[in-house]
Parts: sequence; structure tokens; C-alpha cells
Amino acid sequence: MATVQELKTIATQVRRDIIRMVHAVQSGHPGGSLGCADWFTALFFHFMRHNPSTFRMDGKGEDVFILSNGHISPVYYSVLARSGYFPVPELSTFRKLNSRLQGHPATHEHLPGIRVATGSLGQGLSVAVGVALAKKLDQDPHIVYCNTGDGELQEGQIWEAVMFAAHQKTDNLLVTVDFNLQQIDGSTVDVMGLSEFGSKFASFGWEVLHMNGNDMEDILRVIPQAQAKLGNGKPVVVIMKTEMGEGVDFMTGTHAWHGKAPNDEQFAKAMAQLPETPLGDY
Repeated sequence: MATVQELKTIATQVRRDIIRMVHAVQSGHPGGSLGCADWFTALFFHFMRHNPSTFRMDGKGEDVFILSNGHISPVYYSVLARSGYFPVPELSTFRKLNSRLQGHPATHEHLPGIRVATGSLGQGLSVAVGVALAKKLDQDPHIVYCNTGDGELQEGQIWEAVMFAAHQKTDNLLVTVDFNLQQIDGSTVDVMGLSEFGSKFASFGWEVLHMNGNDMEDILRVIPQAQAKLGNGKPVVVIMKTEMGEGVDFMTGTHAWHGKAPNDEQFAKAMAQLPETPLGDY
């Protein structure tokens, strides 16, 4: 497993990848991707038991990750490439014609690491519950991880899945909610405020924890606590406070960068705030 400093270095490189991908095609979703870079780095390089070199669609015998809020594909593609699922230079094909790196994760292109298309918000958690139940039937002791967004929790299907997972005692499922209080049309509070997510999940019968998703030390402290609660008859959710656009000062604190690419001047400014790493750009 990587050290805290190694994880921070990888997260910085992931953020550089995100900015470069979105800028190159003037399309994509940098805000949420930057905000989740620390968590995705910790997940793929520290916590997940997975086999990038022997990827199988069925996910048997390893942990499985489902990205429910599929629009933050840049951070997903970066950690997949950097952890060995496909060549890092392929990141340069993001959102281009005939690329395997579609704007939202898709399975038609057979990109290693992608097990389900998650372009439509609200559906990924249902898939994750199904995968988790399949692992229980197979007596596979591995964990199913799923990431959702706080804006995504406005979808009714999410709460059907939340209710179903608790009823089925899906206690091999660990969900993170990217709680950045921003979505495409503005603040989540203004669009459709759902108040305190933790109490809602708890009322459905879930174990609930909270962490700072932009603090690597806190991630490494809280996730083992979450993992320890698995296997006790309840699914587990971690409400993960992040800043949309974390790492680039002019992208934080606003929904404006949910789905907007930086121009050349903004690109240069963003990259200047993200120091080069030994991993190198693609």
C-alpha cells in the first residue's frame, strides 16, 4: 500500500491529468473530478483489492468499484490508467471520436476497469447493490465500493436502492457521497436541498460515517473504520465533504466548473498551481 506522501503525489498528478484531458477537447467535467481526486487515489492505490493486469468483467475474487455519478469520468480514467488498467498515454484520447474514453464511462468500447455504463445519474447505486448481492451469493468476501454525488441524491431511484440495500442486509457495500454542495445548475441547497444526508441514510438502516474527502490523513483514518463496520448486517455510507475544483483556486466554491473546460489562459494558471510530479504527464 502507498504511503500518505505517495498518495498525495499521485493525487496531484491525477489533478494534472484531469485539467489536461478537459482542456485538450474543451469538454468535460473538471469540478467534481478535482474534488474527488484524493478519495479516488486512496481507493485505487491503498484500499481496493483489485487486479488491473487481469481485469474481468464479472469482478469475481476482487473488490469492485461502481462510479454512479459517471460525469466525473476524468478522475476515474486517470486513476484507472495510473494504476495499470490501460496505458497512460491513452488519456490523450479523452472524449475524441472512436476513443475508449467516452465522456461518461461506457462498456461498448471495452475499456478495462469499466463494468457498467453510468451516464444516467441515479442508477449506479442500484447496480452496486446488485453486484454486492451477487458476491454474497458467490460467498465472495470482497467489498463493493460505489461513489455518488450529493446532487445525484435528488434522484428517486437512489432512495429505492438505499431502502433495498438495507432490507437485504447488503453489508459488503461501502458507498461514498461526494458532498460538495454544488451541481450543474447551482448550489444543491438552492436546487433541491435535502438537508442532513447522514440522518436520512441512518433512518433507512445504514451505518453512517463522515470524512473530509480532501484530507488524505482523514481518508486513511475513516475508511478503515467504515470497512470494520461491514459484515454486520448493514450497508455503510461515508458522507465525504469535498470542494468542487479542489486544487485550483479559481475553480473552488462555485458550480461554474461543474461541466466547463478552461481556456488556454485558465489552463496555464491551473497547471501552475499543480506542481509537476515524478510520475510525469501523459
